[in-house]
Amino acid sequence: MDLQCFLCWRVALLLLLSPCGLQCMSVHVINRQPVHVVPGSDLVLKARIEQGPLESISTLTWERELETGPDPKRVTLATNVGRSIRYVGTRPNIFVKVDEKETTLEIKAYSDEDSGVYILTVKDHKGANTSAQCIVRIYEPVHHVSVSINVSHSSLVCGEAWGTDPHFSWLHEQVAISSTVGTVSKDGTTLIVTKTPFCGHFTCMVSNKLGHSSATYTAAPCETGGRGTTAAVVCLIFLLLFGGVLAFLLWRRRRHSNRGERLHEHLDAI
Repeated sequence: MDLQCFLCWRVALLLLLSPCGLQCMSVHVINRQPVHVVPGSDLVLKARIEQGPLESISTLTWERELETGPDPKRVTLATNVGRSIRYVGTRPNIFVKVDEKETTLEIKAYSDEDSGVYILTVKDHKGANTSAQCIVRIYEPVHHVSVSINVSHSSLVCGEAWGTDPHFSWLHEQVAISSTVGTVSKDGTTLIVTKTPFCGHFTCMVSNKLGHSSATYTAAPCETGGRGTTAAVVCLIFLLLFGGVLAFLLWRRRRHSNRGERLHEHLDAI
């Protein structure tokens, strides 16, 4: 029994003296990265703070630095000391909320200058810092859509420059692609054409939250049986109408001719 107590006290002492054990603080940004924000809307970043039973937060700081560049200078957005929030050299559109296990940073009317790497640093009561970061970029509209052809594989490839979260769709002669025309890849960028002959207008539509753009590849004109049948029917109707009019004119002329002959015979008899 004494041995068990001795072992328990020894384990507890090791946990207290260890750098972690029950006292390790961790910080995690909840947002899925990278975060893309539509210009003029609000940026909301959430982070979860996990701390041991003997841990307490001394200082909480949100900072931002450029994502790329030779000297990414950090800018302090807000600092929380205890229960108060102090703004340091920022616009009044930045708000910070601190709960027991979570903190939220909100920036109203997001603009391009707000893009970068956001760093959250939490300092505990012993002065140890724990950090987490998140990349934030501006949401870009769709740009420069193009369609190229891979002749050897009978496929069309749709490209887009740098729009955020582009969605691809295809049309053939302004109608959605069907199985008789071809199949579209899972990401929507490639159309494998199975239609023979390879003809008509193929349009790639690319869209996201800010709008859409398109590009069209034009192949040889399609000759369809339906058009030929329609033309034949029109010609037949025209011939029938023309024949009917001609027959009517001949009948009318013959009728007038017969009436003239009868009138002439009647006059001779008088």
